[in-house]
Amino acid sequence: MSERKGKGRTAELLLEVGTEELPAQFVAPALAELDSRATRLFKEARLCHGAVTTLGTPRRLMLAVESLAEAQEPIATEVMGPSKAVAFDALGKPNKAAFGFAGGQGVPVESLEIRTTPKGEYLFAVKRDAGRKTAFLLPGLLTQLLESLPFPKVMRWNDTGTRFARPIRWLLALYNGKPMRFDFAGVQAGNSTIGHRFLSTGKPLLVTDLKSYLKVLEKAGVIVDQERRRRLIVSQLDRIAEQKKGTLLRDEALLEQAIYSVEMPYAIAGKFHPQYLDLPKEVLITAMKEHQGYFSLLKGEGHLLPYFVAVLNMSARQAATIRAGNERVLEARLADAKFFYAEDRKTRLESRVEQLRGVTFHQKLGSLHQKVQRLMTLAPKLAYTLHAPEAIEICRQAAKLCKADLTSGMVGEFPTLQGIMGREYARHDGEPESVANAIAEHYLPRFAEDILPESLPGKVLSLADRLDTLAAFFAVGMIPSGSQDPFALRRHALAVIRILWEGGISLNLSAVIQLALSELKEQRIAADEKAVTELERFLAERLRYYAREVAKLREDFLEAVLAGRPADTFDPLMLQARATALQQFSSRSEFESLVIAYKRAENITKGTQDDRVDPALLREPVEQELHAALQTAEQDVPDLVREQEFAQALNVLASLKAPIDAFFNGVMVMVEEPSVRRNRLALLVRVRHLFRQYADLSKIQVEAR
Repeated sequence: MSERKGKGRTAELLLEVGTEELPAQFVAPALAELDSRATRLFKEARLCHGAVTTLGTPRRLMLAVESLAEAQEPIATEVMGPSKAVAFDALGKPNKAAFGFAGGQGVPVESLEIRTTPKGEYLFAVKRDAGRKTAFLLPGLLTQLLESLPFPKVMRWNDTGTRFARPIRWLLALYNGKPMRFDFAGVQAGNSTIGHRFLSTGKPLLVTDLKSYLKVLEKAGVIVDQERRRRLIVSQLDRIAEQKKGTLLRDEALLEQAIYSVEMPYAIAGKFHPQYLDLPKEVLITAMKEHQGYFSLLKGEGHLLPYFVAVLNMSARQAATIRAGNERVLEARLADAKFFYAEDRKTRLESRVEQLRGVTFHQKLGSLHQKVQRLMTLAPKLAYTLHAPEAIEICRQAAKLCKADLTSGMVGEFPTLQGIMGREYARHDGEPESVANAIAEHYLPRFAEDILPESLPGKVLSLADRLDTLAAFFAVGMIPSGSQDPFALRRHALAVIRILWEGGISLNLSAVIQLALSELKEQRIAADEKAVTELERFLAERLRYYAREVAKLREDFLEAVLAGRPADTFDPLMLQARATALQQFSSRSEFESLVIAYKRAENITKGTQDDRVDPALLREPVEQELHAALQTAEQDVPDLVREQEFAQALNVLASLKAPIDAFFNGVMVMVEEPSVRRNRLALLVRVRHLFRQYADLSKIQVEAR
């Protein structure tokens, strides 16, 4: 029995699902889901608990819950029914209304309570649930938990119809040291686990609690704690790197793969023939990482050493045999790479462009050759738009060659080297370094947190490639919905936002989208009429995500500048600058009252567009003063916004606060005289239009005082 918590007694819960080897990339997400879903399930079941821990290896997912209450929290629910006057007759006895209400709530009519409310005396039904014992609930809850676990891919392996990532071979479920008996996937839960596939006897190991579970498994060759395995692996890798007089090439993704591929890590070093060091470094690293899961060792200025490091799921006794086997496998892979590299360089990249006619981009969008033709137009135009005439020809040539390496043997064997091999082959062909680098950089960023292109041609080509892809799929109506995004369009859109925002590039995406769609039409690819609007909305969603999660901008400020932008302008960098200035301006004392004044002006002018003000009809001093202040602001604000002097533009708008307040306090807008009413409304429409040149302040959340 564990500690007491609150007023109830508590105990430890331990759950383990033993499986056939799970793919390494499945384990960490499954543990995160196990944690969150268990926490939510216990909350819904009214079961208090302490810390939740999830541990896992390729063969097991484990959940431990400290101080899980032995019973549900009691709960009382109250439902108000009819009034006393309606529910009781003249003699004070319950009538049909009272009996009907009690029956509907499942309580005796005698238990109904009469309470005084602001509306008078009413009947209340009070239902109390004392709660059930946890031991009684757990079999159902744990079954529900396991059934709900999501995986990228699932399978069926017996006639129970259960779907799980891999076949389940054993279940351990203990509460308060006692087995929780339930069946899942045809397996009966019990109080035993299984050790390492090779380093233990394979016989069931009895467990009584988390402490004994960890201890007995370590003796059986399993370190269940993934963070401990991480520390062990890092320590072993660093030790080997030091022994080889080099440094480890840090790769977090590869480290994660190693952590979740083994139960008892043991790192070994192997070697390969130095002749392969003539290959580009990226080829060697990719061959070792992707096909074998090996780490690379570096020396000096980033050059590779002729060694690799593998993390085994075995003991030191088999190390020599396994090392020799790994060396033979890697030798074959590197020999293939050396052959492809030599053969590929016999054909110039420029000659490969024609081969792209036979490579399909998408069945509705033609070939990669057609895409390249579009990029050869779009990329130089982007360079021109960005006032970079020196980059125009670089972008055109890089666009022509950027997909050519996809027809090479090396990229066919190692697809993740696309772009990288294009750079190497472009250098071999004698292309300018700026062209070669742009070819490699146009694939950046490859994922959400990846590095961005450094060179301007690389940025331009990356933007052109992604915007063409986005425009193409939206043109034919293939728009992501829900979690479905088979062509990674959300990733492409976020990359566009990042390149513009982090690169400090001002670009009107509305115009670029139109240009991209026109290039599609030139190739007789019909575009949906809604493509521009839908794609702008899609990009705006990625902009919202980035502004909120990365730039830490308030959502309502970004919404305000999005709503205030001209219909044919979507410039993420300018939107960021406006929203940032607005967020900084919001710290000023007059900000909230200015927003409230604007909202009042907008509310009263809804449905009105007429902004023609007749000065002769401005009879009161307050409306004359507002008109004069407005005329001055109308001369300044557009120029300041155009010159990107956003803080100064906001200062000018803020100067209208006093005359707007005085106007509302000094006159009635909706007077009976039509001409005066129309004139005052027109004055407020002018206020609305002026503010909208910067932002729609009605989107901003403030509290009225």
